[in-house]
Amino acid sequence: MKILACVEPGKLVYGEEEMPMVQPGESLIKIKRIGICGTDLHAFEGTQPFFSYPRILGHELAGELIEPNGASGFEKGEEVTFIPYFNCGKCIACRSGKPNCCTSIEVCGVHIDGGMVEYLSVPQYSLVHGDGLSFDELALVEPLAIGAHGVARAGVQPGEYVLIIGAGPIGLGTMEFARIAGGKVIAMDMNEARLNFCCDRLKVDHVINVVSDDVMARLIEITGGDMPTVVIDCTGSLRAINNGFQYMAHGARYVLVGLQKGEISFSHPEFHKREATLMSSRNATRADFEHVIASMKKGLVDPTNYITHRVGFKEVINDFESWLDPSRGVIKAMVEL
Repeated sequence: MKILACVEPGKLVYGEEEMPMVQPGESLIKIKRIGICGTDLHAFEGTQPFFSYPRILGHELAGELIEPNGASGFEKGEEVTFIPYFNCGKCIACRSGKPNCCTSIEVCGVHIDGGMVEYLSVPQYSLVHGDGLSFDELALVEPLAIGAHGVARAGVQPGEYVLIIGAGPIGLGTMEFARIAGGKVIAMDMNEARLNFCCDRLKVDHVINVVSDDVMARLIEITGGDMPTVVIDCTGSLRAINNGFQYMAHGARYVLVGLQKGEISFSHPEFHKREATLMSSRNATRADFEHVIASMKKGLVDPTNYITHRVGFKEVINDFESWLDPSRGVIKAMVEL
C-alpha cells in the first residue's frame, strides 16, 4: 500500500508498505479522508512537542471499515471514524475516566505512525460509527471534538463571556461549541481574514484584533467592565498564553488547549486575588466525539465551513508546505483517497 511519511522536518516522502496485519482486538479501515491539522504542520516545521522522526502523519481520519474482525456492533462496509488517542486502560487516568490523558497514551500520527496510508489497523475500542455522516464530516469530528472538550473543561454556562484566543481550526471549533453551550463568544486573533470568517460564517458575537485594537479597552467595553469569566487559549503561542492571564475576570477559568514547548509565567498575586482556575485540555473523549456528531446531525455545526482546500493523496507532497503560508487562507485542507 502507498504511504506518505515525514522523514525529517521539512521533508515528506512517498513510499510503499505491506498491508497491515489485523491483530486480535483490531479492525482494518480503508482510509478515504485525511484532514490536515496544526499537529501535522508543526511536525513538518519541526516544532511539534512529543514528536520523533520518521513518522507517518495523520489523525483526522475517516474511512470504510473493511475488516471489523469481530468488533461489536460494527459491520463490514460501514463509514467510520475513530478516536486516535490509544490508551492503556489501566493507569490512574484511564481508571478515572480520562483515557484522553492516559499516562502511556499513543496518539496516532504523533507517537506512532498515523493515517497517511491507504489502510490502517486500529483498536476496536476506538471505532466510532459514522451515523450517516459523509467522509468529509467524519474527518472533521476529531478536530471539533478538541474544541468541544476544551469547552467542557471550562464548564461554559449560558450567558457568560468566553474569550477564545486564536482563530485557527481548533479555535474556530472551540468557538462553535462555546456558542452551543450558550456562551457569548469573543474571538481574538491577529488575522483579520480569520476574524471576518468568525463573524460571517460562525456568527461570533464579538471579535478583537490584537494588532489594531486596544485589547483591554475592548474587553472592558464588551463585558461591561467584568472581563471574561472563561478564557481559552487555542494558539499554542507562549506570548499569547502569558497575556491571557490578564484578561480573566475575578473567579474566571483559564483553559489551555494550545500547546507549546516552553514555560508559562504569570503574576501570582494577580492570579491569586482573582481566585482563578488554570486548566489544561488534552485531546478529547468519546463523549466529546458523540457531542460533535450529534451537533452536526442537528445542524448546529456546518462542517462545510471549514474545508477550504482539497487535494488527492498524490498531490499532498506538492501542496503541503504552502498550507503553512497564512496568505493561502487555509482553514482545513482535506486529502482524498
